[in-house]
Amino acid sequence: MNILHAGRAAVVLLCMASYSWGAPLSLQECLQKARNSNPALKSAVWDSHIAQEGSRQTKAAVYPRIDAQAGYTLQPSAQAVKLGGMTAETQEPNYPFAGIAATYTIYDFGRRDARIQQSDANTGAASESFLFSTGEVALQVIAAYFGILEADRLIQAAAEEVAQITEHRRMAQVLFEEGVVTRNDVLQADVRLASARQKKLAVTNRRENGWLLLNFLTGSEATFRGELDEAANFAPPAPLTAAGSTLPEKRHDIKAQKQVLAARDFEVREHRENYLPEIYTRLGMDYVQNDKVREQAVYSATLGIRVNLFDGFASDAAHEKAVKQRSKQQEALRLTEQRALLEIATARNDVQVANERIATSEAAIIQSEENLRINKERYQERVGIASEVLDAQTLVTQTKTDYYRALYDYQTAAARLQNALGELN
Repeated sequence: MNILHAGRAAVVLLCMASYSWGAPLSLQECLQKARNSNPALKSAVWDSHIAQEGSRQTKAAVYPRIDAQAGYTLQPSAQAVKLGGMTAETQEPNYPFAGIAATYTIYDFGRRDARIQQSDANTGAASESFLFSTGEVALQVIAAYFGILEADRLIQAAAEEVAQITEHRRMAQVLFEEGVVTRNDVLQADVRLASARQKKLAVTNRRENGWLLLNFLTGSEATFRGELDEAANFAPPAPLTAAGSTLPEKRHDIKAQKQVLAARDFEVREHRENYLPEIYTRLGMDYVQNDKVREQAVYSATLGIRVNLFDGFASDAAHEKAVKQRSKQQEALRLTEQRALLEIATARNDVQVANERIATSEAAIIQSEENLRINKERYQERVGIASEVLDAQTLVTQTKTDYYRALYDYQTAAARLQNALGELN
């Protein structure tokens, strides 16, 4: 048995050696690491860059478009005309050509401006969405951080339970050997000891999974372990004066939805004006090698107007599609606002209830420890039974578990409330 225990201890030490233990790690350091290295944020930031390039692409319409072309044409024979029974060639059979032209839209009744404003709104929406994602990641980091601290406390409580039951088992064995109690007391202690060890293993595994999640969120190596700050505290923000009825002004998801709605408005405006004319200018130079004519290079300047008369109802469909997308976005904005009010209300309730749970469980710990002391003394004096001692020890562990969960639920709920108000990023 000793050899088996020694082998298990060696495995545990080997596993611990494979981890990278770091210096003390504060909550603010974790949040900063997440802002810099979180995989989801590193991916999301590209949406803002892509939107900015889309805006730059749209604004290119304020500049003239310059096109150049060149080529070489081969023909079986040169083109010719007939004049009074005579044939005269008007071009060479094979010739190079080239041309350059600059085209600029002078006025299109606001379609170009609508496209530019739409792209700017989309850029703003992407930026606000990124800030919202930053807050969501920060909330996940806070939950993971306090989850590890909670698991540490629960492991401590489980270890105390294992130690208490081990001591009770030793006492029961002594009393059994003296013939004072039956072997049933020893067996009960063995069963409860096995259960307590399993609970400790479960919460230890929970802590390890918490570290894996925290390392993923902060972009750290999976094997990294640090010393978290036990004194970390996340105070809840001041409650709103009109609970559940006032929308926060700092919610980035609401700002993003409003920007998208603005983009939809500009899209409707753009497609509504599809049938209006467009005034444009064109400057060009076209060269064709042809020694049959006097002017081989032709320079031109054009002021023109063009209008679409019929496109198979494509413009009508595009306008109706834009109108429906705007209506959908209006509903999405209302949904986001309602969800924000729900998150604020539930987070505020969770903060209040968790605070009350802390006060209640603190008193319960004192009472449960006194209950354990009384039952242990009764058992030692032969007036109590073993199951009462074991139940009292389980009750102590449960009250401590309730207290630690309430304590860290309060911290997480406070972070959720701050995030719901748009103040966590």
